[in-house]
Amino acid sequence: MNIDINLHKNDLPDDLNLGNVLAVDGEFMGLNVSRDPLCLIQISSGNHDAHIVQFDRLSYNAPNLIKILNDPKITKIFHYGRADLAYIKYYLKTETNNILDTKIASKLARSYSDQHSLKTLIKEFINIDISKQFQSSDFGGELSSAQLKYCANDVIYLHKIHQELNKILEREKRINLYHDCLSFLKTRVDLDLAQFKEDIWSY
Repeated sequence: MNIDINLHKNDLPDDLNLGNVLAVDGEFMGLNVSRDPLCLIQISSGNHDAHIVQFDRLSYNAPNLIKILNDPKITKIFHYGRADLAYIKYYLKTETNNILDTKIASKLARSYSDQHSLKTLIKEFINIDISKQFQSSDFGGELSSAQLKYCANDVIYLHKIHQELNKILEREKRINLYHDCLSFLKTRVDLDLAQFKEDIWSY
């Protein structure tokens, strides 16, 4: 598959129209939100394209990207959006609206498996075995072609994966439960940012 990978410095171009259903992912310097900066956001329209925004980390001035993330008319598909949404809110100072999440969908739909990684879902639904070699690498500096391809792989398959998971959720009558989980996701992110990591529902 040929992937059209575009690297943008600081923000998306003014005249870029990606449509109304986008796959979104982020790359960070680690997993501590307040310590480890947000480095990249990658977006795909689902047409074998990836637009990767590398931020100016002194300002995080990205009005075009922020407008898309905030727009409730544009659907955003994440895989484990809980982490991405926390970094977006902390560094870009915006809410992300109209969210879908393939990891939540997988855990509800694929109760026949305990494997819910993106790599697993791509293998099952796309029949491609992607490399996750660069999952733990330095995204804070100059990006190699291999890193850019890794970033693209994180978004270009999400549209198809979500469609397939949605079919299972509908068939198994779990779709309403899925939407209820999505409605709680922003609250879960706020709990993370407030450093409530434990399950507050547990005894």
